[in-house]
Amino acid sequence: MPKKRKEQVDPNVAAFQAAWQALCVHPMFAPMRYVNTGAWRRDGVQAALVDHAELRDAKTIARVDQSGRLTASRAHRLDESGWTWALAHCLLHLGFGHLALDRYADDQAYADVACLAVTRFQRAVKLGVEPLPLPAELPTAEESVLLRQWREAGVPPPLAHCGPGGHGSDLVPVLPPEKLGLRSSVDWPAHFAIGLAAAATAAVEVAGGLRTTLTGEASRHEAWDLARSWFLSSFPLLGALASRFTLVADADLARRWDIAIAAVSPAAGEIYVNPLRKLSGPEWRFVLAHEMLHAALRHGDRVGARDPYLWNVAADYVINGWLLEMGVGEPPDGLLHDPELAGFSAEAVYDRIATDLRRLRKLATLRGTGLGDVLGAPLPWPGSPGRGVDLDDFYRRALLDGYAYHQRAGRGLLPAGLEEEIRVLEHPPLPWDARLARWFEEYVPSPQRTRSYARPSRRQASTPGIPRPGWRWPDEAVVRTTFGVVLDTSGSMDRELLGKALGAIASYAMARDVPAARVVFCDAYPYDAGYLPMEQVAGRVRVRGRGGTVLQPGVDLLERAADFPPTAPILVITDGWCDVIRVRREHAFLVPEAARLPFTPRGPVFRLR
Repeated sequence: MPKKRKEQVDPNVAAFQAAWQALCVHPMFAPMRYVNTGAWRRDGVQAALVDHAELRDAKTIARVDQSGRLTASRAHRLDESGWTWALAHCLLHLGFGHLALDRYADDQAYADVACLAVTRFQRAVKLGVEPLPLPAELPTAEESVLLRQWREAGVPPPLAHCGPGGHGSDLVPVLPPEKLGLRSSVDWPAHFAIGLAAAATAAVEVAGGLRTTLTGEASRHEAWDLARSWFLSSFPLLGALASRFTLVADADLARRWDIAIAAVSPAAGEIYVNPLRKLSGPEWRFVLAHEMLHAALRHGDRVGARDPYLWNVAADYVINGWLLEMGVGEPPDGLLHDPELAGFSAEAVYDRIATDLRRLRKLATLRGTGLGDVLGAPLPWPGSPGRGVDLDDFYRRALLDGYAYHQRAGRGLLPAGLEEEIRVLEHPPLPWDARLARWFEEYVPSPQRTRSYARPSRRQASTPGIPRPGWRWPDEAVVRTTFGVVLDTSGSMDRELLGKALGAIASYAMARDVPAARVVFCDAYPYDAGYLPMEQVAGRVRVRGRGGTVLQPGVDLLERAADFPPTAPILVITDGWCDVIRVRREHAFLVPEAARLPFTPRGPVFRLR
């Protein structure tokens, strides 16, 4: 027997059906599709693709009546995005109440104003692609204002017939419900309001990672996922942060890295949770807020020369106190909290608790006993962590945005300490070279010149007859300032670091009129290079030695030198892999950004970037 030929499907019909099915499951329009019950109802919106001469003559794409019947013309051949725009346009007319009995008007100005309002909304939420040649810029005035103007002066030609109705209106004249075969009219705006709320909820879930699309099914709602969604919808202070973090719930990863409850990697923007730990929803809110504040307040980078674990404990005391004061969730068992430390900063808490190291090392953070929950690097897992922006700028922007919204919305008072730390973020720290310049200005003063007519300056071209005083040095002897440089030349020092440091020092010294600086090179033994002109320090200095790092002899050499002024400061340049240094005069350290000194420095530390 001959094979039956497959029935050919018209691509236009297929595009229409695909667009309509997508709109029916869209959360914004689903309540209008099934009115009052979840089953097919006669009073739910319905759409049909027909071949009517009336529609073809009016060049109508689609139109809608008060009963929710959408009629589209086969004469127009559109792709799926075009049909989506036309059908959504008609559904939005119902949702906006443009066909309500107490509102509808049978004139062209009303129809065009209604279409303009719907089109502005469609452009905002990006529903389909416009098949009509509409202007790129649409009027922004209110509908009532435009309606009054257009009824008096006429509709502007570019906006006439701006809906899918063609030469006529896409709004079918309103008839009483009994003539439409209905017992009563449907309150379409009320159903649309329900759909609009559902669409907003779905958008929040997409941002929070609970679903991939608005129309897709939500993934399994674990307790920690629901806790993050709560921040996105109900707690604006940390909502911007929550949307930027990836939650990694991997039992094997938690076991291998000894994560009892949670840990955070600010560098990767990841929070690692132990899925085997059974906590309630409010407890997971507390845990996530704790880890997000660790990252946003940059506790991992503020450790300096302190003990990393004790610093983590001090920051835990402060953060937990804030969260308890704000009532964010519920604290899990074993929380680090001491009411006597309320109002203290993390630095102040560290100074208080660092006197009892043996006891404090038995305390547990959210990661576990003796382990800090702030990780310096991302943990290895199949995901692909990474940030394309500066971390300081990334977290500062997220926390400041949340803080501004929290204040505008009047969502309640914040602890004074947290508010103070957030406000500090509004003023980012000065770059290392600017801070170094200030240090030179304070401790390496330049000789003061004076103005004198004995040495006139060049005359101004605009007033050549007026003499101008010039700069002159005092006639008496002036003590010129200098400073000392102890330079780590061990094998661990990076040549690029040496070039940056020496170039910055030379430029600032020449700006301060310093003729020469006393330079000592140190590795396993100090090499006294004497006083070097700034030009040589900048480019032609010969670095000697590449052995180990012992800097104290170089500092002692400068402090005991008879030709080195007792008030001259000392600048120590090292990568941090050195001995413990004790300097008995004004001094500063110039180190790489990630370096840690093996002692608590008494002078300022400038970090090269």
